[in-house]
Amino acid sequence: MNPKIEEALNRQINMELYSSYLYMAMSAYLKRLNLPGFSHWLEIQAREELGHALRLSNYVLNRGVSIVFEKIAKPPHSWESAMEVFKAAYEHEQLVTSCITEITDLAIREKDYTTSSQLQWFLKEQTEEEANELEIYRQLKSSDNSSEVIIMLDRELAKRVYVDPNAPVINAQP
Repeated sequence: MNPKIEEALNRQINMELYSSYLYMAMSAYLKRLNLPGFSHWLEIQAREELGHALRLSNYVLNRGVSIVFEKIAKPPHSWESAMEVFKAAYEHEQLVTSCITEITDLAIREKDYTTSSQLQWFLKEQTEEEANELEIYRQLKSSDNSSEVIIMLDRELAKRVYVDPNAPVINAQP
């Protein structure tokens, strides 16, 4: 594997681990605010991000390259409100998307089409993640801090179920 791509993928693994760490911090903050549904939603998001790090790690290892784990930055531990949490989550997902896009561009420039192909899954995933965080942020913003809306949204977010991003896809068709 091209050393530039190896370095970029290692940085992205660290970014995914930081993302998990960040969402755990957000989850803990919302739990302290007695918003268990919001907390649950972000706890699942933290697990998904860890799954992304594992997916990238497995890809790198399968290509015969070493993984270099770096120190994970300390995330914030409090925000002004649940709305600010989801605004920060949306902005973070935009940053992650830009990082993955840069690695994809690098892979194409370096003619590493295997890596480019692998990253297509992540780009699709990022589109979904940005949309999810933005939708929750917009709902909170439009609620004008209505406790009724926040309680309803908290109940709705509590229904989220974890789906392992690394689980094999089973085709039910014969």
